[in-house]
Amino acid sequence: MINRNTFDDTKIAFSLKNDSELERAYFLFKMISVEPLVRIGKVATNFAIKANLPIEGLIRATVFDHFCGGVNEEDCLPVINKMYEKGVSSVLDYSVEGKESEKEFDNALKTVLNIIEFAKALDAIPIAVFKPSGFGRFKLYEKKNNGVDLNADELKEWERVEARFEAVCKKAKAYDVAVLIDAEESWIQDAVDALVTKMMKIYNTEKPIVFNTLQMYRHDRMAFLKKEHAMAKREGYYLGYKLVRGAYMEKENDRAKEKKYESPICKSKQATDENFNDALQYMINHLDCMSIFAGTHNENSSYLLMELMEEKHILNNDPRIWFGQLYGMSDHISFNLSHLGYNVAKYMPFGPVKDVMPYLIRRAEENTSVAGQTGRELALIKKEKERRKNA
Repeated sequence: MINRNTFDDTKIAFSLKNDSELERAYFLFKMISVEPLVRIGKVATNFAIKANLPIEGLIRATVFDHFCGGVNEEDCLPVINKMYEKGVSSVLDYSVEGKESEKEFDNALKTVLNIIEFAKALDAIPIAVFKPSGFGRFKLYEKKNNGVDLNADELKEWERVEARFEAVCKKAKAYDVAVLIDAEESWIQDAVDALVTKMMKIYNTEKPIVFNTLQMYRHDRMAFLKKEHAMAKREGYYLGYKLVRGAYMEKENDRAKEKKYESPICKSKQATDENFNDALQYMINHLDCMSIFAGTHNENSSYLLMELMEEKHILNNDPRIWFGQLYGMSDHISFNLSHLGYNVAKYMPFGPVKDVMPYLIRRAEENTSVAGQTGRELALIKKEKERRKNA
């Protein structure tokens, strides 16, 4: 029987943090818990970066080092190795966002291919990841999504996007490294889905190598999962899915309101939770042909997956099931799970400090908007500080 107090063990959760790192984490989450501060911090940081003010050192010593592994792959290695000693793997995530040029897309491709090389040599990195908009222009995906005819130049541009996907998936298969393809906003996701399904058909012939991402705050994702499952069974390939709740809720709802269409987002947090848990249940019932990467900071969903595995007599370290959290968050879930022998990976963002700032700001905003998330982090850090004091 699964112990529902598993995630309360702060000694295991924060075993890699020294006292000063614990204090920094407490300070950061305390700041993030105040919404006006996050808004002011966003404006001030953006201004400082645009004005070339010398703030990189400050950012690096505080928020960057807490939520990111480093500025490049080698820089991340000490953290990767340290976590792996505790059984927690890393998913290196090149978190540079909002680029628009072919040169930058080629650079992102080169970085992801390097990560796969890196992963082949290190057991600590079993999985690679990339963001579709890192490989092509957002507006191009949008045109493709809406079925707009592309002109000759755009057709060539789209071919280059497909070639980048293909290069990563081909190398991932050759090196036996799973590759997670992140989700995007709903108004380009159909184009992404079609491309990822195409890659799955080619590269998931023996087992899941290519994983798509399902944002379960979208009320249509269960139907999509079932449709894709029926097609995979019919055509004889495997499915891999990273399940997340979602990252663009405000943006999705605002756009739907502005353009007067029904929002793709579930009506309530409870409906999202139910959708996520239904997907877990569905996928675990079909493990013969699909693999799960459960990307969640939600304790109840994590316990549910543990209980479903126990019910079905699935080993804790079954290679078809992974738990994933973001680096710098939910260590009480990650490290307690790995202590019990489950497959756990931390999404570890990296990249030049300035280029990763949009990602870090989004992280702060998400933490502020997720009810209870920051409060739980603070309570656990406080508990561990007390434990150490009394010890």
